[in-house]
Amino acid sequence: MDGLGPAQVRRRPPQGQPRGWAREVHPALQRVYAARGVLSPDEAEYRLARLLAPAQLGGLEAASALLAEIIDAGGDILVAGDYDCDGATGTAVAVRGLQLLGARHVSYVIPNRATHGYGLSPALIESLPRMPALILTVDNGVASVDGVALAKARGSRVIVTDHHLPGEALPAADAMVNPNLQGEAFPSKALAGVGVMFYLMLALRAWLRQRGDYAHRAEPDLGALLDLVALGTVADLVPLDFNNRILVDAGLRRIRSGRACPGILSLLEVGKRDPAQIGASDLGFAVGPRLNAAGRLEDMSLGVECLLTDDVGQARDYAVQLDRINRERRALQSDMVEEAQCLAEDVLADTRMVGICLFDEHWHPGVIGLVASRVKDQRHRPVVTFAPASADQPESLRGSARSISGFHIRDALALIDAREPGLIERFGGHAMAAGLSLPRAHYPRFAELFNQLASEMLDADQLSAVLLTDGELQPGEAGLDLAQQLRRAGPWGQAFPEPLFDNVFDCVQWRIMGEKHWRLRLRDPRDGHELDAVMFNVDISVPPPTRLHAVYELGINDWQGRMDVRLILRQAGPA
Repeated sequence: MDGLGPAQVRRRPPQGQPRGWAREVHPALQRVYAARGVLSPDEAEYRLARLLAPAQLGGLEAASALLAEIIDAGGDILVAGDYDCDGATGTAVAVRGLQLLGARHVSYVIPNRATHGYGLSPALIESLPRMPALILTVDNGVASVDGVALAKARGSRVIVTDHHLPGEALPAADAMVNPNLQGEAFPSKALAGVGVMFYLMLALRAWLRQRGDYAHRAEPDLGALLDLVALGTVADLVPLDFNNRILVDAGLRRIRSGRACPGILSLLEVGKRDPAQIGASDLGFAVGPRLNAAGRLEDMSLGVECLLTDDVGQARDYAVQLDRINRERRALQSDMVEEAQCLAEDVLADTRMVGICLFDEHWHPGVIGLVASRVKDQRHRPVVTFAPASADQPESLRGSARSISGFHIRDALALIDAREPGLIERFGGHAMAAGLSLPRAHYPRFAELFNQLASEMLDADQLSAVLLTDGELQPGEAGLDLAQQLRRAGPWGQAFPEPLFDNVFDCVQWRIMGEKHWRLRLRDPRDGHELDAVMFNVDISVPPPTRLHAVYELGINDWQGRMDVRLILRQAGPA
């Protein structure tokens, strides 16, 4: 939380006693692991051999059989992706994977947010110049009842791969793979769309192996796709359960060794990240937003092409274009967030408001999700932001919802839909994020019902922001050895959070860095040890306290080849 945040600081309790760690593993890292339920080295061993078996995921056998049939017949396969990073990486995994596995005619299509809407919609089917033998969806399709029906009526067979929660009706696809289908026993419900597609590629290879395709030739190395899987998994903010940590760790190791696809390496380059040193957060903050920007403001096909090309020069050109679009997105987002903050102030002037709905005539529909996320973080309330769906559809609103713990946002939308059928046109999503569309005339009633539901389901404690930390670092622990071990120890991310510590420091000196950041020199009053620190997005009109209680990450500043410890403050207030 940026600035002098009001979040309550609580410490994560250990979930057991650490055991069996080598002496070289820092005691503070052992405590961090224990607070996340990782008690022994075996539970942090992310070998690919420990990945959940594809045979455990329902629908893969039928999907593999159909894909093999189409490949044998030389049929054309159209991969229907999505306009976010998960969809783009999943599309790239599908195209690259199918080509590795012998498909000769593979193409892809990404819906246009404004003209086609989300998923395999009838509008997207209508826009196709011709119907392929097979449509393979990525990161979408579980809600595409009408689109799948139209595709099949026009002669295409359809495989749906998705990870979103299903609605009451499922599309009549020829095969469907989704770990979150009702009755599906796959142990990891947290697979991202790209992870589901990777599992399908593994299953297809196993199918081809079983029938003897590799009796006299080497099997394709699908490990070459893991950099893409890691990127999409991190960027989609799915929980990093053990299975996802295996996938992300393998992808990060591939990137660090310089074997990533040229597109990812180029995006890291424009993001000023050293591939040899990256962690999951670099994928989330440097690469993912640049890919997502294309889908938000222009055409995600540019991002997919960046991930598909094997030409280094072309990949750099794509990365530069994506970086430019991302800078435009940041400027637009900054303006929209400022406007949203003012609107939220007005909404929350009514103390009865718990669920926040915000709408502005001039907001861009591709950026409202980022705005909702920022307002949610600042206000610790579930938030839905709306914008006109497009210039051609000014009477239709597109909404993006973000939630807090204790309020399942997709289920909330389903409940509103059940209470007043027809109020919402379409919706879908997860516990913490969802999307919807509704007629402009329905907005006031939706806002009323959303607040009513949030008020029913959330109590005062749940509406108080809490910042969980891993406790104090003891004198002498905040050194480069621990910082390096923490960097290597991940992958950290959603539901397996980056380590945060909290200590009391004396502020020895400080100055303003850039337009709204602090650079500080802090002293540990217990032993006099001094540390550099930074804090981003602060109110620079207020100086830091002389003695402060800080919540921080133990980071590494490796500027110009030097490696020094640097604290990254997430919250700071008077001690």
